[in-house]
Amino acid sequence: MVLFEPEKAGNVGNVARTCAVLGADLHLIRPFGFHLHDREFRRAVMDYLEGVTLHEHAGWTAFQSALPPSARVWAFSTHATTLHTRAGFRRGDYLLFGPESRGLPVWLREGLPTLKLPQPGGGRSLNLAVAAGAAAFEAGRQIEGW
Repeated sequence: MVLFEPEKAGNVGNVARTCAVLGADLHLIRPFGFHLHDREFRRAVMDYLEGVTLHEHAGWTAFQSALPPSARVWAFSTHATTLHTRAGFRRGDYLLFGPESRGLPVWLREGLPTLKLPQPGGGRSLNLAVAAGAAAFEAGRQIEGW
């Protein structure tokens, strides 16, 4: 799971909890809109942080440099046309989400395969933690066959 410039401590804490229960690593790409010692982050993550391998990256370039050569990064955006259920996830894939207030920038989306979550009822977007959880569980379903 990868969060690009996350803004809300509570959302990141909840994504970390999802990573803990799924056994997934969490990559955070700076800058953040909060501090990792923030009370809201600690409250949301509860005692699950010990079960998460957390990677911090100074920026997008630093994150890319840390990726293995065969890595596939899937960007999630409300602007995408392909549903996340059609991705064909594989072990080792990275699921990338943008900041809560603006999503992933165009320059980043254009260079990656981009997926969307269905929103049949409308609305601008899902909450970051909800979207990340839905995507992570679909990836797990495809990979592990739950």
